[in-house]
Amino acid sequence: MNLSNLRPAKGSRRDDKRVGRGPGSGRGKTSGRGHKGQRAGAGYSRKRGFEGGQMPLHRRLPKRGFNNIFRKTYTEVNIDRLEKIKKDEVSLKDMIAAGLVKKESEQVKILGRGAMASAKTVYAHKFSQSAKTKIEEAGGKALIIGS
Repeated sequence: MNLSNLRPAKGSRRDDKRVGRGPGSGRGKTSGRGHKGQRAGAGYSRKRGFEGGQMPLHRRLPKRGFNNIFRKTYTEVNIDRLEKIKKDEVSLKDMIAAGLVKKESEQVKILGRGAMASAKTVYAHKFSQSAKTKIEEAGGKALIIGS
């Protein structure tokens, strides 16, 4: 076997429809488009969501609420989960390695569930007030990234 004799699997490919090639083809004259009507003419293309002139579903349903395009989302990490990282300085890369955060591009907020046993320097984008006090009471530091 080589590149010159590769073929698609039998039955996986079909010949194109040849329309407008006489009555014997079964698709002559109107070429399978029927007589007159909106879809019969050349250049017809239906818009997405078009329902034949009926008010489309996306316009019938009410819009609700407000989407803030400037909203910042934070990945939340609790103190009890930080305890699993056996380092004195916990950075974003350490959290990714431990599986607490998925990507480096994510913003991280440290929350205060659990207790801090050892003194650690924690780097994150935001800290809750309770998390900050717990980290500092254990003798560590809560340092904000990007400021």
